[in-house]
Amino acid sequence: MAKKIETENMVDRFAEFKELKNIDKTTMISVLEESFRNVLAKMFGTDENFDVIMNPDKGDCEIYQNLLVVADDEVENPVTQIGLSQAREIDPECEVGEDVAKEIIFAKFGRRAILNLRQTLQSKILDLQNDALYSKFKELEGEIITGEVHQMWKREMLLMDEDQNELIMPKEEQIPSDFFHKGDIVRAIVKRVDNPNGKPKIIVSRTDERFLRRLFEQEVPEIHDGLITIKTVARIPGERAKIAVESYDDRIDPVGACVGIKGARIHGIVRELKNENIDVLNYTANPTLMIQRALSPAHVNSIRINEEDKKAEVFLHPDEVSLAIGKGGYNIRLASMLTGYTIDVYRDIAPNEEDIYLDEFADEIEPWIIETLKNMGLATAKSVLNAPREMLVKQADLEEETIDKILAVLRAEFED
Repeated sequence: MAKKIETENMVDRFAEFKELKNIDKTTMISVLEESFRNVLAKMFGTDENFDVIMNPDKGDCEIYQNLLVVADDEVENPVTQIGLSQAREIDPECEVGEDVAKEIIFAKFGRRAILNLRQTLQSKILDLQNDALYSKFKELEGEIITGEVHQMWKREMLLMDEDQNELIMPKEEQIPSDFFHKGDIVRAIVKRVDNPNGKPKIIVSRTDERFLRRLFEQEVPEIHDGLITIKTVARIPGERAKIAVESYDDRIDPVGACVGIKGARIHGIVRELKNENIDVLNYTANPTLMIQRALSPAHVNSIRINEEDKKAEVFLHPDEVSLAIGKGGYNIRLASMLTGYTIDVYRDIAPNEEDIYLDEFADEIEPWIIETLKNMGLATAKSVLNAPREMLVKQADLEEETIDKILAVLRAEFED
């Protein structure tokens, strides 16, 4: 009866293993054996003289304790020794000095031993599950995954994939205009997999630039097939993005292929990204031409490049400066991100048109303010005067009173 109870218990344990994914038979047997040995070590103080034989096909386990046969009155350690009389009940022909294998009926040790085994085994199963989960999602880093919104908190959102694995999307990994309800299906990329204390934490993102790359790979067959490659991506999530592409086949227009007929391909991506404005442009290894393309829709007159410092001075007609900077400064920021150059925008002054570089006002305007304005692409007095006051307040992050004083100083110079 005891043997039957133990066997049924083992069948249950094996059944649990068979339901686990990514755990092979060899690993399964090893973990089961290790679990038995851990319990045996607690019960007997050692597991070194025990043989544990697993039989997953039948769903049972055999345990034998190897004992040295000694005279009946010389047994000093019953864990490793057995008296001759008792030994001959196992093997009638054994003699002193030989070994005998005594079968251990695990269930005879009572419910506590079985409960201890269950707990040990469950702990090891959990460790295996966590290891398998970590390995699975580590391989999926940078790939798109789909999950259902399960719960929302102030700082993060919990998604569940089709296998009921938990996916965490922090607030900063959500597009600012994202608004989901419980039960909504959400696409994102696996950004990273943390593993604190052996418990995998899967972080997914919709703001990572790799999400935009993967969406293009899904929507544009030529990218998926390797005929077009995405060279660089710059993105301000929920606002605007620029992507540079190159074709390995002269017969394929990479920009046209990405946009699609009447924008059919790119519209799906724009909708997924909550109407994020996406510019697709032809990649070139020529930095001057690449910067010129990256600043589109502005038309550049000339560019002066400092390769060593990765800086570029771009000169445009005064009417083009605001286009180069873009709403909220997004265009020039994205152009810098896309090309890897720090871009300064200057108004290309006609010979009879007077303008003054901001550096000339260092005695009246604090140097850090001048640098802030220059970083916005406003390097001359008239470029600041021609810029919208609201943009100056927002982008320069200055008090309105300070902006008004700066504008007054610059206007006074031309009035004089």
